[in-house]
Amino acid sequence: MRVFDRRIVAQHRARAAADLAAHDFLFREVADRLADRLDDVVRRFPVALDLGCHGGHMAQALGRRGGVEHLVQADLASAMARRARDAAAASGRPVSTLAADEEALPFAPGSFDLILSCLGLHWVNDLPGALLQMRMALKPDGMVLAAMLGGDTLIELREALADAEIATAGGLSPHVSPFADTRDAGALMQRAGFALPVVDSDRIVVSYPDALALMRDLRGMGETNAVIERRRAGLRRATLFAAVERYRERHAADDGRITATFQVIYLTAWAPHPAQQKPLAPGSARSRLADALNTEERPAGEKTPPVGPPPKRPGAIS
Repeated sequence: MRVFDRRIVAQHRARAAADLAAHDFLFREVADRLADRLDDVVRRFPVALDLGCHGGHMAQALGRRGGVEHLVQADLASAMARRARDAAAASGRPVSTLAADEEALPFAPGSFDLILSCLGLHWVNDLPGALLQMRMALKPDGMVLAAMLGGDTLIELREALADAEIATAGGLSPHVSPFADTRDAGALMQRAGFALPVVDSDRIVVSYPDALALMRDLRGMGETNAVIERRRAGLRRATLFAAVERYRERHAADDGRITATFQVIYLTAWAPHPAQQKPLAPGSARSRLADALNTEERPAGEKTPPVGPPPKRPGAIS
């Protein structure tokens, strides 16, 4: 199923590359959070891939952290890949850069010890297929650490645009991309054959003067609408200003500034390896959970006796 026009996604990124530094706060923030998670992994990664590298924010966040010796940067837009190459040159780490599509990775099986992806996978049509290709590109016991936008991202803008278009145009077309949710992401990791998958999420709430400033930032990040079923003629002027007003009415703070929510889903998993930990078989436990919790074990279905109020002391007031 094709949801996004990948050609348009590449065009949006290429257009944003020149002035990305003025709008890249979200890429920088999430890259730092991914690098912090990598600090918890005590091992080295001789060859790592930064998939969907944008302006090289992942390379900058890594610095000398994470045990990465050689970093390969890949982005759908060649202009963005060139920007990432120039930004990473100061790190001192060997870096290779190329233009590559997440939906058709040009790498041989077992090429990487680590694959990083910072806010690129939410533009992929075939996410299960892309995850499978990432798993194949990893060496056995290689690690994937990725962040993608989740279903609650820009929910305020989505609602304001939908209501405004219904009111002014008598219909509705998609203006904000569909996103996966946390539960779906976990299932997709298992479907792609990853071992020990862990999925969690957090929210980044950003303040803007108004909805127009938010839209300018999205354009500057290369994150504007690339849904195939989008309205080709663009947003009507009346719809745009109606959406801005609805956004202000519903989501403005006391100082008049509006807030925008970005939900970030984090994916952590490993390529299978025989030496990895495996869950114990049911019934193979050697100690009782009740002993570990220092509590009394009761058969399933048996109710715990009710606990009444403590007896009153003489003169106590209830």
